[in-house]
Amino acid sequence: MISLWDTTGDEVVKALSAERRSAGGVTSGLALTLVAVVDEKHVREAEAAATIAAAQHPCRMLMVVRSDVIRDNNRLDAEIVVGGRLGPCEAVVMRMYGRLALHAESVVMPLLAPDVPVVTWWHGEPPDIIAYDFLGVVADRRITDSAQAVSPVAALRQRAEDYAPGDTDLAWTRITPWRTLVAAAFDTLDARVTSARVTAPESDPTGALMMGWLKARLHITPEQVPGGEFKRMREVTLRCDNGDELSLTRDDSVATLHRNGQENRRLPLVRRPLGDELAEELRRLGADPVYAEALGASTGVPGLQERSAIRVHVWKDPAVAGGITVAGTGTANPVDQ
Repeated sequence: MISLWDTTGDEVVKALSAERRSAGGVTSGLALTLVAVVDEKHVREAEAAATIAAAQHPCRMLMVVRSDVIRDNNRLDAEIVVGGRLGPCEAVVMRMYGRLALHAESVVMPLLAPDVPVVTWWHGEPPDIIAYDFLGVVADRRITDSAQAVSPVAALRQRAEDYAPGDTDLAWTRITPWRTLVAAAFDTLDARVTSARVTAPESDPTGALMMGWLKARLHITPEQVPGGEFKRMREVTLRCDNGDELSLTRDDSVATLHRNGQENRRLPLVRRPLGDELAEELRRLGADPVYAEALGASTGVPGLQERSAIRVHVWKDPAVAGGITVAGTGTANPVDQ
């Protein structure tokens, strides 16, 4: 590991090249560049998740930690690790202070691995508008986590309002095991589903996305039942036109599949670590139309799949209260954007 204190972007690029040569790294072995935007208090958690994901997707991981962005003095500290404690990846952890943090792309862009996709992951409260962050604009794929917002369901709607093909959310990733088991039940289900019920807290974005998925796939309007003392989605129930009822109920890491006239089946439904969730999203480096349909159906925002995948960077200065500026054009009113 190489540590650089109060350094520059050029010095980071040179140090990474030197460390790669000494470790025998080859750029052609990288599948992607993962740009992780994270708060200082979540750095270790993000590193642990990236280590798990890198085991499946060798990558160059560029972690951006922004701090004290309105102070006058700029500073860049960096740690460079190649094939060390973060697994089979080339990692640069950059702590940016002052106004430099608002222009993180000036340091990140020269560090992108050549000829591979770029994925930006915000580990923390998701941005309201991704176009405000240049690190999201340059990415081929963008990963947020609505569950980390103060109001997760409201954040999910904001993701729909701001959606562009290539966006995804880890709240969607968390219901992959649920969707797998529900879809598998249709292998022996011949009747048409006429109604559905999802038991989940109103503040749970996974429950909202599950209802959106069922609505988009089955063309029905699911009913939501509060989850009581449970903080996450508890049960999914489907009713058919022939009177059959099928339900999937979670109990810790096991789910019970119930169907009229058949014995209950116990199936694994394990809560996965963050790294496994991240690794799943890194398998897809393009748009996810099924997520777009579910997000649109759950929030009532139509036409997400038809939107352009291209975003234009909008410069936002937190030191200017109530206004945003577009790079090179001065100050503008947010409603004009």
